[in-house]
Amino acid sequence: MSNTATFQLGGRPVNRLGYGAMQLAGPGVFGPPKDAAAARAVLQAAIAAGVNHIDTSDFYGPHITNQLIREALHPYPDNLTIVTKIGARRGADGAWLPAFSREELIQAVHDNLRNLGLEALDVVNLRAMFSVHGPAEGPLEEPLAVLAELREQGLIRHIGLSNVTQQQVADARRIVPIACVQNHYNLVHRHDDALIDTLATDGIAYVPFFPLGGFTPLDSATLSAVAQRLDATPMQVAIAWLLQRAPNILVISGTSSVAHLHENLAAGALVLPQDVVAELDGMAGG
Repeated sequence: MSNTATFQLGGRPVNRLGYGAMQLAGPGVFGPPKDAAAARAVLQAAIAAGVNHIDTSDFYGPHITNQLIREALHPYPDNLTIVTKIGARRGADGAWLPAFSREELIQAVHDNLRNLGLEALDVVNLRAMFSVHGPAEGPLEEPLAVLAELREQGLIRHIGLSNVTQQQVADARRIVPIACVQNHYNLVHRHDDALIDTLATDGIAYVPFFPLGGFTPLDSATLSAVAQRLDATPMQVAIAWLLQRAPNILVISGTSSVAHLHENLAAGALVLPQDVVAELDGMAGG
């Protein structure tokens, strides 16, 4: 992997280009993949390429991605940091539902431990579910207290946040140390610009999801034209922009294809000229 820059996550340096396992589950992140062997091959290729940060959750599948990670990679490399999320569950129809009670949070941590084959989780992100459409204000004190208890018991090493507002981050940091924040952020969706800068000053990782729009991919003539000029793919340009946006940004692009994995990781070698960065900045929609 060309990109050698690292940043601290969960008390350890990780390469800024990581891997998100969400796409290894079936359609809609529900059920098993069509080809489990191919999914395991992607995970093994990521580790072979130098990835040492994998993002997952036991509600992907549910349980599917964590089981694939264990099957493909256990026993894990000493330098691998696995980050998981709790706070949601899946309905029988694949719906994303809140799972914020004390019992649900404790069960989720134990499910992650069992399915990943771990005795302790490196980082657990509490995903806020006050709105299914994105961050929304709501109290996090009680669930964070549960995670703090589990950390005291040695089941969790570090606590992070996902799908949260700037106010929730500030409130949470007064309760427990926060290792990372994982929110929706990309070239167009830039509501977290101020938060990213605050976290960078304080040495806290920011992990954007949906770097190309996620379930509704970015359709941008500007991005496509820039990619063509640089002899790169739109995804590579979007990743390179994130890496240059701030030093605390860790990218967890997901894919179920080994070829696309290597394309994404190659973005670490792509340096965007300042005029290109300015052009891409003009895409911001807020």
